[in-house]
Amino acid sequence: MATLEEITNGMRERIGEDCGLDATLKFDFGDDGVVFIDATEVPNKVSNEDEDADCTITMSMDNFELLAAGELDPTTAFMMGKLKIGGNMGIAMKLQSIFS
Repeated sequence: MATLEEITNGMRERIGEDCGLDATLKFDFGDDGVVFIDATEVPNKVSNEDEDADCTITMSMDNFELLAAGELDPTTAFMMGKLKIGGNMGIAMKLQSIFS
């Protein structure tokens, strides 16, 4: 299983300078920590700060890894309750372009 640091660094690579989200997003892994993405300014910032976000995706790190590897479909994960979305659902929908 990847560490929070490895997931955070991987997210930095995927996000790059400007991912085009133009919003804040938080992945909440519960007791394992958070990854916060601030894509409101360029360059986009990725950190482990637990700040308020326009959209929060709550899931386990295991399910996140499956999702990132393309082994878990985001829609299926949502329907099965393996991931929960709080806030602006449209931002979560835009993520598919980052993960594909």
